[in-house]
Amino acid sequence: MEEASSPLSQPKKRGRPKGSKKVTAEDREISSPKMRDRATAAGNKKAAVVDDKYNNWKFVVPILYDWLANHNLVWPSLSCRWGPLLEQSKNKSRQRLYLSEQTDGSVPNTLVIATCDVVKPKVAAAEHISQFNEETRSPFVKKYKTIIHPGEVNRIRELPQNKNIVATHTDCPEVLIWDIEAQPNRHALLGAAVSHADLVLTGHADNAEFALSMCPTEPYVLSGGKDKLVVLWSIHDHISTLVGESNTTNSSGSIVKTSDNASLGPRGIFEGHTDTVEDVQFCPTSTQEFCSVGDDSCLILWDARVGTNPITKVEKAHNADVHCVDWSPHDANYILTGSADHSVCMFDRRNLVSDGVGSPVHKFEEHKAPVLCVQWCPDKPSVFGSSAEDGCVNIWDYEQVGQKIERGTRSANYAQGLFFKHCGHRDKVVDFHWNAYDPWTVVSVSDDVECSSGGGTLQIWRMSDLIYRPRDEVLSELEAFKAHVASCGPRASS
Repeated sequence: MEEASSPLSQPKKRGRPKGSKKVTAEDREISSPKMRDRATAAGNKKAAVVDDKYNNWKFVVPILYDWLANHNLVWPSLSCRWGPLLEQSKNKSRQRLYLSEQTDGSVPNTLVIATCDVVKPKVAAAEHISQFNEETRSPFVKKYKTIIHPGEVNRIRELPQNKNIVATHTDCPEVLIWDIEAQPNRHALLGAAVSHADLVLTGHADNAEFALSMCPTEPYVLSGGKDKLVVLWSIHDHISTLVGESNTTNSSGSIVKTSDNASLGPRGIFEGHTDTVEDVQFCPTSTQEFCSVGDDSCLILWDARVGTNPITKVEKAHNADVHCVDWSPHDANYILTGSADHSVCMFDRRNLVSDGVGSPVHKFEEHKAPVLCVQWCPDKPSVFGSSAEDGCVNIWDYEQVGQKIERGTRSANYAQGLFFKHCGHRDKVVDFHWNAYDPWTVVSVSDDVECSSGGGTLQIWRMSDLIYRPRDEVLSELEAFKAHVASCGPRASS
């Protein structure tokens, strides 16, 4: 595992700090004074556009949001995940939050376990959520424990059956499994030894950096990598081994390691992609069915019960690399994919292709840069979110596709299905996660190395319920305040 902490000879396609890229011929041209001046002018113009968009967004925060917390990160985090609910009170709940710190090598890379105070709906005052300082850390987010990670944390996934167990992907072939409560708290000092994972999953022949998923109903782990493979493990196999060795596991299903080098081989290795596998996802209703997407532009469906070959292969799901995939927990027929072609596609697995080419139910187009993450909303079956390198998290409702636009409410070129746009980040949004315990609440992270005084931005936000509640219900409620609003308007001079 020592290889994981060494720098990569090749840059990742997405999510890395901008200063880590290779020097290209274009970069060498920019080193000349004339080209450098042009590049600086272009950079300043881009920054001005970003600042203008951000300032416009910040102005309307009190109107659009029920609650928002902004947390300045010292180092970028490539992944963010909600963990278990810890406690509840009248005005807020306390919840675990999993993050990472992707450093420049001056200190170790870390997996961060934080606690987050989530304010209940209709509690935060408008002036409170709008008057945050984007250059400071939020009082709502506090670091609880640090694990020194052997390499950058590219992806974090929690085990649904025990959210104190998380899996991480780094720049190596292995998947690392961590028991958060069992791991000691570490100080991230230069030269400090890395923490020992509780379990190491082996089976990839090359680096597996992003594609990672946990099964909703059983402790199964799924991964994809540069070796073009999809690999499946069952943590049950490890627990069975421990029982056979007269070791025990606790009632919560926690992993008990036999040594610092506990490892587990795969249950299955699945071949079908012709390029790097970028994301994988279990079917929510089956432990043996799953899907994967990759840089070959393919979406592939698999069923471990019938072998290791694809069940269905969509050869051209998008017109570029496919970065992310999510399978609807509400209707197992629907699958989302997000791509470098800036679009999100919704597929129905009952009708995936037409004439050998991907045939999505609808193609959602609004992002201005590659899409990095898609996820279905747990609170309404037709709603999902997508984040991209354009710095936005878009919230969509596929039931609104094809609906007539009310006169005067939206422009004619408004993207169908888009009903909310979170523009609080000033650079690419590398990950976001809906909160299963607090309806309509989202955590999102962006890599803001060039746009802020920190390394990244973490935001926890919840849109106003006036945005997603039924239209007639909202209008009826607002009608009750009509007289009050009118009385608050400018008075005629006497």
